[in-house]
Amino acid sequence: MSTHLLHPERRGSTIGTELRGGLATFLTMAYILVANPAILAAAGVPVSAAVAGTAAAAAVASILMGLVGNFPLALAPGMGLNAVLVFQVAPAVGSWETAMGLVMLDGLLVLALVLLGLREAVMRAIPRDLRLAIGVGIGLFIAFIGAVNARLVVVPPGSLAALAQSPTSVVPPVTHGSLRAPDAVIALAGVCLTAGLMARRVTGAIVLGIIGSTLLAFTLGIAALPAGDWVALPRFETFGQVDLRGALSLAAVPLLLSIALVDFFDTIGTATAVAEEAGLVDEQGRIPGLRRVLAVDALAASIGAVFGVSSVTSYVESAAGVAEGARTGLHSVAVGLLFAVAMFVAPLMAVVPAAATAPALIVVGFLMCAQVVRIDFRAPATGIPAFVLLVTIPFTYSIAHGVGFGFITYVVVQLLGGRAREVHPLMLGAAALFAAYFALG
Repeated sequence: MSTHLLHPERRGSTIGTELRGGLATFLTMAYILVANPAILAAAGVPVSAAVAGTAAAAAVASILMGLVGNFPLALAPGMGLNAVLVFQVAPAVGSWETAMGLVMLDGLLVLALVLLGLREAVMRAIPRDLRLAIGVGIGLFIAFIGAVNARLVVVPPGSLAALAQSPTSVVPPVTHGSLRAPDAVIALAGVCLTAGLMARRVTGAIVLGIIGSTLLAFTLGIAALPAGDWVALPRFETFGQVDLRGALSLAAVPLLLSIALVDFFDTIGTATAVAEEAGLVDEQGRIPGLRRVLAVDALAASIGAVFGVSSVTSYVESAAGVAEGARTGLHSVAVGLLFAVAMFVAPLMAVVPAAATAPALIVVGFLMCAQVVRIDFRAPATGIPAFVLLVTIPFTYSIAHGVGFGFITYVVVQLLGGRAREVHPLMLGAAALFAAYFALG
């Protein structure tokens, strides 16, 4: 165990700060205890087992990240990929058990690439402006998620109807919400409260903002205590229900490669953003102990498969803990222990509504966007690809897709500008892989 874990002051933190940061991160991630089982249920995964498995997988993976990686990065089953598994992969391979088999193979494949040094090498081959843009793009993404959760941003019903009739219709994809909606009132009040506390340099401003927003949600009738039992023994019927034999079929190879590509680059973006925000990079922008961090993240995907709850991945919401001052793996251990407790009190975790955690996401997004001033927009060769990357992450609602568009733009601009020798071979390879992935759908 790293000495920084027991002595966080060596990274400019304290045990209290790490624990408070862990609480902030957990509160912004706790929605996964409700969201993931709801999605997995569509594929036939038992809801009660999915709740327990989600909490257990997040607990194991986050504690591993803390003890092995000593990095303030929490993990849980990832949103987005769980929907892909349920609505695309599982129907294609015949069952959710086989889909989990693909997730396990994905984790092992990416782990092998980490041990070979390829994932770390790719991360270090990314130009500085693009690395900074990843953090800014994820900050915008986090803020956008918060605004959507708060119903400050909504999808117009008319747009859905128009696009259903004609997919090429030019209609507004999103529009503003209304303060007649209680969720929007709660979120806006929470942002103001959190910002006011931060302006006064109050310790724990983000956590206090979540608590204040939750109390307002109770007042407005958006939140309520559980009607049934608050405490229950977890059930793990999905544990070990992995169909590796079905996942090893040749027909499943394209699906496996698609999952692995997204998984490979998602965490590169997340780790970069969190490290930049925490100041855990050296003069060359490299993250100390990066291989351990990436190895734990890769192994976590297989952990999620074993519990039957989809791929476990690093969460950008970890930036909430970093914003509170967390700098070591103690933060991640704290998150993991809170998820372990949540296995027994999952109904109580659902008390905090999305509107109450939305202010934290919006404020954290603001903090992460501070890196935008370090991007050299006066150099079009890197500035324009960086801009493409940072805007397409939130606009596509996907870190991996935003990174892919940015990489492709960077390589093409360099080649057209006669700077082919300045492009790292791994950047060329990554751009080619993304191009093939997008072309093949």
